[in-house]
Amino acid sequence: MRIIIELPTWLGDCVMATPAIENIINFFSNIEITFIGSFESVEAMKYHPKVTRTVVLDRKYINLYKTAKEVGCFDIFFSFRSSIRSKLLKVLIPTKNKYQFNKSKYQHHHQVEKYNAFVNDSLKSNFSADRLVMYHPKYSKLNIKSSKLRLLGINPGASYGIAKRWYPEKFAKVVIALSNQYDIFIFGGQGEIKIANDIELYLIEANVKNYRNLAGKTSITELINKISNLDLFITGDSGPMHIAAAFQIPTIAIFGPTNNNETSQWMNEKSIIVKKDLDCQPCMKRNCPLGHHHCMKLISANDVMDAVHSISID
Repeated sequence: MRIIIELPTWLGDCVMATPAIENIINFFSNIEITFIGSFESVEAMKYHPKVTRTVVLDRKYINLYKTAKEVGCFDIFFSFRSSIRSKLLKVLIPTKNKYQFNKSKYQHHHQVEKYNAFVNDSLKSNFSADRLVMYHPKYSKLNIKSSKLRLLGINPGASYGIAKRWYPEKFAKVVIALSNQYDIFIFGGQGEIKIANDIELYLIEANVKNYRNLAGKTSITELINKISNLDLFITGDSGPMHIAAAFQIPTIAIFGPTNNNETSQWMNEKSIIVKKDLDCQPCMKRNCPLGHHHCMKLISANDVMDAVHSISID
């Protein structure tokens, strides 16, 4: 059985789709999986033991036909996307059975449940949505530790928009307060180098030296490896937050404009959400439509430190 699966574009959505993908795999026997999708999603999933091929999907419509011809024929096509480009890809790839996620059909549930309901509806199955599953090369924590302190990771950025970002000076206050207990990794993609550097300046001013600013410096595989070895993670609503959930990393998740009922960590018992229950939340906007950004501005460093003190860390 040859199955091609188009992965969600965003890293976090891809991780949240893993329980549904595992249910596809468990439904069939003797299957070969091809993953197709964005570079970030394919990188996150390429070590799955059932994958035989991965294809990075070019964003240009003109290249869709060429890609579809190159990947060949399949028995089943699943797409966890509902864009026009994905619908066109579904038409172009020769497949006996085709199933495509429809985001308007699945609402008011956690994103993991939405993806899982899509798979159950497609296969006429009744799978539950279990834990997030990520496969990656195994590395020892000793390979990334520089001292006997525990490891703290902070992720100040968010790909979706600046409204999801907490403030660098507040992140820095938390890191400074914890720097005698943890060595620190600052994570971030290419678009989050500035906010990471802003945090670093506060740390330098406070004479904190046991940190590494990794913003823009890690591959997806390296990011997964380092997050999987953390003792504590402090992050906004982001892809790395869901990676941490897959490895059951104790996590403080800071939520502002997005809906924690739909995109919070899935099945991580060591997760605490820090948010202000304002009337304007969740607006789901990339930028604050009211201009005040109170959902993030009103969250203090003390709010996050209180969560840190209450979380269970082995």
